[in-house]
Amino acid sequence: MKFGIDRLLADPALRKPLEGRRIALVAHPASVTEGLVHSLDALAALPEVRLAAAFGPQHGLKGDKQDNMVETADELDPTYGIPVFSLYGEVRRPTARMMDSADVFLFDLQDLGCRIYTFVTTLLYLLEAASGTGKAVWVLDRPNPAGRPVEGTTLLPGWESFVGAGPMPMRHGMTLGEMGAWFVEHFKLDVDYRVIAMEGWTPGEGPGWGWPESRIWVNPSPNAASLNMARAYAGTVMIEGATLSEGRGTTRPLEVLFGAPDVDARAVLAEMRGFAPQWMQGCAIRECWFEPTFHKHAKSLCSALMIHAEGAFYDHHAFRPWRLQALAFKAIRRLWPDYPIWRDFPYEYVFDKLAIDVINGGPALREWVDDMGSEAGDLDSMAGADEAAWIEERQRFLLY
Repeated sequence: MKFGIDRLLADPALRKPLEGRRIALVAHPASVTEGLVHSLDALAALPEVRLAAAFGPQHGLKGDKQDNMVETADELDPTYGIPVFSLYGEVRRPTARMMDSADVFLFDLQDLGCRIYTFVTTLLYLLEAASGTGKAVWVLDRPNPAGRPVEGTTLLPGWESFVGAGPMPMRHGMTLGEMGAWFVEHFKLDVDYRVIAMEGWTPGEGPGWGWPESRIWVNPSPNAASLNMARAYAGTVMIEGATLSEGRGTTRPLEVLFGAPDVDARAVLAEMRGFAPQWMQGCAIRECWFEPTFHKHAKSLCSALMIHAEGAFYDHHAFRPWRLQALAFKAIRRLWPDYPIWRDFPYEYVFDKLAIDVINGGPALREWVDDMGSEAGDLDSMAGADEAAWIEERQRFLLY
């Protein structure tokens, strides 16, 4: 199979509209060809492509920034002498000066298929900046490694943020090329938009179920270290809004349901099995221990539960990471009613709302966890209607 960048490189007819125009590339470390050549280098080698600028999203073009709200400065590329603009520094929306640097913007970011993963918001902001200017935005499409499943409640009006681009559920099941088309229509944008589609991507088929096993996994961000993480992320990212550790400071971040020195993981696992065992299907959950070298609970031995949505344990259609993570929170709340689960700190430049609510695009999940009388069916009812509506909404934008 071929990703969008591979098709663009292989087909001169696809590149023909780029001739004579200034080109900018939005990229990060996972922006590589099938031969693991970075897209910036591959495009620079084409005589008809005039590279004028590059852009880096959160974590930077180099992918070196570890945590949220760790910004990257603009710089000059030492090899090609072009400006590298940061879309996670002084600004997150492209400025007029940035947009003036090019005529066509090639967007080549590997996504995880989750609303909170900020590359999807960066795409929206670029489309909005291009709207009405005559600038073109091309998405060089890449797989959604989590495949087509949809899960979570829809972001509520007024809860938009850098981790909440629009009214979609947490796990949206689309590629960025497809999502861009939805953005253009939903937000009524006047932009010259094009997708260089993949060839041979089959998200409904195993064993990859979204990620082709013929392709090497390259971290799109520092903590996206594996396909297992990509599958679990729509759930485990919620731990960023909790006092519990998501495994930052270990070699397997965001592949755990929690880690903490004062929580008994074995007791939590038993409580989860008793409360909603149906939400635990499609993966293996293993008790483990870790000691973060940095971040939450640094240098403390943490009791934890690890997710294995991989190998023989993985059932693509049964695995529901958002509900699974909600269940872990719920089990902790039921076992220790006064445990301070929720982290109170600024999250992705939102200063007046709890991080867990910003992550979920509203307070519903937190309120469900904290309500000692709520049942699994209550969360299913809330999310189920939103999930069904999104599946219908996105249908005509799917390319594969």
